[in-house]
Amino acid sequence: MFKRIVLLGPPGAGKGTQAKLLAAKNGLAHLSTGDILRDEVARDTELGRKAKGYMNRGDLVPDGLIIDMIKGRLAEKSGFILDGFPRTVTQAEALEKILSIDVAINITLSREEVISRLSSRRVCRKCGKIYNLLYNPPKNEGVCDACGGEIFQRDDDKREVIENRYDVYMEATAPLIDFYEERGLLKDVDGSQPTEKVSEDILAVLGR
Repeated sequence: MFKRIVLLGPPGAGKGTQAKLLAAKNGLAHLSTGDILRDEVARDTELGRKAKGYMNRGDLVPDGLIIDMIKGRLAEKSGFILDGFPRTVTQAEALEKILSIDVAINITLSREEVISRLSSRRVCRKCGKIYNLLYNPPKNEGVCDACGGEIFQRDDDKREVIENRYDVYMEATAPLIDFYEERGLLKDVDGSQPTEKVSEDILAVLGR
């Protein structure tokens, strides 16, 4: 079974959800650059302060910051799922110099679906539980089912930021599809399907 996995796909394609499911089922480390960066921002570290402005605008954090952060974490892992890295060809080339990957899974999703999904996403300010107003709303509007905390919309889930994030993805990240296809590592999975079916398709790709 493949153990060094890169997940590709536009914002809102479900990379984080699928990475967590795969990590739990297969004993792999889930490395999410988005989660790591948000943690750095919350703790007001030097990296977090540098990254915050880029993230709030929906722009990519510069390659150098991401590569240095990822390099140290990969050294400790024998099997992993990379969620949100690499996001540019430059990052992918840097990753190749660190280690080889087994497969790059591209979760496909249309621009319209990306905007609909992400603009409907809400997060609990207290416990971090994620909701979606379209298909997984909280029982009481604005209140977390799990802890009673306040439900809010992250700045990077507002429509104008989502549109910019998608455009940035198409310009900077989509070329990774060609990069990994040329190396025979790319596998496409339809991200518009229910979560369970997407997971099944990914497991089939991985040889399970």
